[in-house]
Amino acid sequence: MAQAIVQTELGGPEVLTLVEVPDPVPAPSEVVVRIEAAGVNPIDVKQRSGFRPLPPITEPRHLGFDGAGVVTAIGSGVEGLEVGDRVTIRDTRGTYATALAVPAAHTWVMPDEVTAAQGAALGIPAGTAYQSLLSLGVGNDDLLLVHAGSGAVGQAAVQFAVDGGATVIATGGAASQERLRELGAIPVVYGEGLEQRIRDAADGRPVTVALDGAGTDEAIAASLALVSDRDRIATIVRGPDAASLGIRAFSGGSPVPLTEQELAWRAEAVPAALGLIARGFFSIEFGPELPLAEAAEAHRLIEARAARGKIVLRP
Repeated sequence: MAQAIVQTELGGPEVLTLVEVPDPVPAPSEVVVRIEAAGVNPIDVKQRSGFRPLPPITEPRHLGFDGAGVVTAIGSGVEGLEVGDRVTIRDTRGTYATALAVPAAHTWVMPDEVTAAQGAALGIPAGTAYQSLLSLGVGNDDLLLVHAGSGAVGQAAVQFAVDGGATVIATGGAASQERLRELGAIPVVYGEGLEQRIRDAADGRPVTVALDGAGTDEAIAASLALVSDRDRIATIVRGPDAASLGIRAFSGGSPVPLTEQELAWRAEAVPAALGLIARGFFSIEFGPELPLAEAAEAHRLIEARAARGKIVLRP
């Protein structure tokens, strides 16, 4: 029997339970992956609590969308994968598990230089960052402002933008300033006086584009004051009221769905990030690494903002 984390009701972290489930069998176009690491994302927490609504729970709901592991079985019609391949997984519910049947199209073979934890940390953060930058048309002549640059999405956005030649100003707490500097950004501490500190960091250059991962009124106000073209301001957390603010939103509770192109960009982010990691040009800051059975503790840490870095579960 395999094991998985499930919930049968909405609520706090305590609703998460480790249960035995049948060993997965691949359907056509699927592979079975023995999970070696599962990435924990804020969206997991929001869906578990009901903050991000889903249809009613009518059977045990599995958690997690990102993971990495080893292919153990292959369904009919699958090409390009073999048993024993190390793969990363994205956009597949149920990665908080010891094994999972996954659409083959949602997996990518990981280079030898990429660890399971790194592979499990990519799907949502890298996909969101990569798509957001492309949707905003960020190029090498831009001065990009990233709010919450020290978060998983923020760090990915900084690195993709710097790799593309853009200049990046990234906001974060005092403890994150050196990390942001290491990633190639100009770090700025958030808090009172944020707009002026960003202007000082820009050193006379206009901020041409902004990506908000913080969702605070302070961050939104600074973006609106600094970026003249509101079509080049986007949030990934203030989706419900983005339109009333006159800015764009990519998911984050937005009633406007991502386009087919934007969904394709999110998928393209994974091989792009894998290649950068293998060449030493993309780094992930890790937080606690917990056993699968302690998924509830991982959610508590995220809700309390008590852990810095990506949290990974290990079956």
